[in-house]
Amino acid sequence: MSLITSTYEIYAKQFPDKLAICTKEQKISYREWYEAVNQTANWLHTLHSTNKIVGIYMENGIPFLQVFAGAAAAGWIAVPFDLKWKNNELLKRGALASPSIWITSKQFYKKLKSIYENVMLWDDCLISIRQYLHTKLLRENNSSAPFYMGFTSGSTGNPKAFIRSHQSWIESFKCNLIDFHIQENDRILIPGSLIYSHFLYGAVSTLFLGGTVYLLAKFSATETISFLHEHPISVIYTVPTMIEALLKKGAVINTPIKIISSGAKWEEHSKQKVKNFFPQHSLYEFYGASELSFITFLTDEQKPGSVGKPCHNVEIQIRRNNQETAGPYEIGKIYVHSKMAFIGYIEGEHSTTTQSLKDEYGWVTVHDMGYLDEDGYLYLVGRENNMILYGAINIFPEEIEMVLSLHPDVERAAVIGLADPYWGQIVAAVIQGETSKNKLINWCNLRLASYKVPRKWFFIEKMPLTIGGKIARSELRERLHAMVKL
Repeated sequence: MSLITSTYEIYAKQFPDKLAICTKEQKISYREWYEAVNQTANWLHTLHSTNKIVGIYMENGIPFLQVFAGAAAAGWIAVPFDLKWKNNELLKRGALASPSIWITSKQFYKKLKSIYENVMLWDDCLISIRQYLHTKLLRENNSSAPFYMGFTSGSTGNPKAFIRSHQSWIESFKCNLIDFHIQENDRILIPGSLIYSHFLYGAVSTLFLGGTVYLLAKFSATETISFLHEHPISVIYTVPTMIEALLKKGAVINTPIKIISSGAKWEEHSKQKVKNFFPQHSLYEFYGASELSFITFLTDEQKPGSVGKPCHNVEIQIRRNNQETAGPYEIGKIYVHSKMAFIGYIEGEHSTTTQSLKDEYGWVTVHDMGYLDEDGYLYLVGRENNMILYGAINIFPEEIEMVLSLHPDVERAAVIGLADPYWGQIVAAVIQGETSKNKLINWCNLRLASYKVPRKWFFIEKMPLTIGGKIARSELRERLHAMVKL
């Protein structure tokens, strides 16, 4: 199969009436889905475009996925844009992506039209799309061609646009089958926004494998629980913050379910709580990156401190600074060799060239640091650019955060390096929770080397988080520096 949409024709013939996508308002069968994607692709094929890039500015729903899949089938690149972004954020990302057309819904048309000229209303597009043939036109299928552009923040906090090929995601779909044991008879709930790769991938991979996608308009703990009770869901894509919201509702889901989790690492006490909510669950955590897809995966029976073993067809190396391979338990930079790796980053605004991260042998790093144990399990210790340089000693904030998060009165903990005239940097801790500085210092003294115990302590009501439930470090760092200056 050469395109992420290649299997639709098979399923349209094999089980035409099977449910492909179900939302609260709409349902579509595989025959209808195959025809809708073909019509969309055939319509796009007739449009004059200099770069064949379509910006998607729509809420979750079948139309979003139809434009995305139709663009992929037509040889276009689809670029989802977040509805929550402010005008300046849209402008930055729009300059990187340079869509030749934008497709949006009625409620967002006015905002988008005030920024860009080439904006099309979905309702108008749909009228035109339905006039095209619903059969597949013969066109060149190139698995190495790009089909998806997304955004990630660089070390400066400015957005970076990454490009994925059909082949990279088709290789990722194999992990669904082999590592997560997801099949065509699975019914997958996607409760999060399709702007995020985790949820978009969950929907697109399900359609490629012939399963059924159950899609929420936006995340709501109440709606998620309703879908879990009303539909035969067997798999849910989620992030830890969503599970926390579900736990607060106190409902119990007694049916067998697989949880595919990305984002922040699950703590053991959180896993215990999940067992009360999902008594028959199987948890699959994976470590990955927008640039690399899946790297490792971990089931809840395996070594809890690690992020798991390499996924299907993934190789991992831990390298020292001199590029030599590190030994077991020796911390170094993580390098990955995988067919799932992205094409590269867009080099700059309005650019058509990409910058690959691969070395001459095809290895890629996103500058995470870690080590392997004797059984081949990977352990993360932190991000290279998060490291705190205390005198001549490298300190990884993530290690200290792990210790702090184990304290029963700490809800969330973040560790940041603050400039110091003598040491260069000192360790500062930011705490969300009902506890005291002295209690936490005593806690750390029992579990950490003295130089790792935070010198500065800050207590806040709510920790800034990314959608994946990770600490929004750049935002937190800005807040902290502002507090220090006061």
